[in-house]
Amino acid sequence: MKQTKMKTIKKRMRLVVLIAIVAISTSCSKPTEGTVVLGHEITVDVATVTQKEMVQNITGYGLISSETEAILSFKVGGIIQSILVQEGQKVKKGQLLARLDVTEIEAQVIQARNGFEKARRDLNRVKRLYQDDAATLENVQDLTTAFNVAKESLRIAEFNLKFAEIRAISDGTIVSKMKNEGELVTPGAPIFFMNDTSDDKWKVEIGLADKDWVKLNEGDLATVEVDAYPGEKFEGQVMRLAQGADPTNGSYQVEVNINPEGKKFAVGLFAKATIIPSTKERYHVMPIESLVEGFGKNGFVFIPHQDTAVRKIPVQIAFITPSEAVIAQGLEGIEKVIKGGSGYLTEKSKIRIQKDPRVATN
Repeated sequence: MKQTKMKTIKKRMRLVVLIAIVAISTSCSKPTEGTVVLGHEITVDVATVTQKEMVQNITGYGLISSETEAILSFKVGGIIQSILVQEGQKVKKGQLLARLDVTEIEAQVIQARNGFEKARRDLNRVKRLYQDDAATLENVQDLTTAFNVAKESLRIAEFNLKFAEIRAISDGTIVSKMKNEGELVTPGAPIFFMNDTSDDKWKVEIGLADKDWVKLNEGDLATVEVDAYPGEKFEGQVMRLAQGADPTNGSYQVEVNINPEGKKFAVGLFAKATIIPSTKERYHVMPIESLVEGFGKNGFVFIPHQDTAVRKIPVQIAFITPSEAVIAQGLEGIEKVIKGGSGYLTEKSKIRIQKDPRVATN
C-alpha cells in the first residue's frame, strides 16, 4: 500500500516538473515585441540606401594664443644689467624692456673705431706714395681692402651696441620672463615672451591628421569652445593651413582665429575647435538601426540575399547623426539594408521581409 502511494506521489512530482519546464521554455522562446518568428523565419523590415552630399565636422584641441606673438632676445651675449618689466605687464611699442651691461661692447666699438681710423690713414698715405711712384698698385689695393674690412667691423660693433637692449615690437603684454638681472646670456637666448592683444586678435592652433587636413580650406567657418566659459561657443574661421607636417608628431597644424565677443581671453586657455568644411562629400546613408556590431569606425550591416537569406557585410562609418549612419565605404552597389529585426539575425538566418502596410492598402 505504501509502495503504491509512493509511486503515485513520484508520478505527480514528475508531472509538475514537466509542466514547469514547458512553461519556462515557452517564456524564453517568446520573441521580443516587434520581431515576428514564423517557423524558422524572422520577419524583418528593409530600408533603402540613399546617397547624400554631406559635411563632416572636424574637431581639434589646442591652446589659445594671440595672432601676434614674439620671443624677444638680445642680439649679442653678455650680462643682463637691468630688467624693466614684469610678467603680466602691459607695454607700448618701442618701450625699453631690458638692457645688457655694455662695458665690453663699448670697448669693442672703440677698438673697431681705432682700427678703422688707422686703416684710413694707412690707405691715404700709400695713395700719396703711389702718386710719387714710391708704392705699387698692389700696396694700394691691399690697404683699400684692409680699410673696407675695418669699416665693416666698426659697423658691426656699433650695430651690436644698438641691440644690447630689448624694446617692445608692438603694444601687448609680457606673458613670461625667462631671465633675471645679473644672469649671463648667450646671443638669441629667450628673455621675454610677449603677445599683441591690442586688437583682441586671438587664435587656437590644432593638429589634425592628413585625411582631415585635406578637407579644409582657408576661410572655412568654425565654432570654438573654451573650458573657461562652459556652454558658450565663439565664432571662428580657418586662417592658415600648414603646408607640411609637424616633424615632432606628424600632424598638420591648422590655425583658427577666434572672435572673443567681449570676453576676457588669455594665452594658454584650453579650447576645442569644430571646423565646418566648405567642401561637401558624397556618402551612403542608412537608418542607424541597420548598424550592428559597431566598433569605432567599423561596423556590420545585414542585407537581403535571394529573398529569404541574408548576408553580413562590413562597412566603414564616416559619422553618425541621431537617426542615420553615414557610411564612407562598404555600401557601394547596395540598394537595400535590413532595418527592423537586424539585431536578431545571424548569417544563417532565414528571413521574411515585412511589407509596408500602406502599400498593401492601395
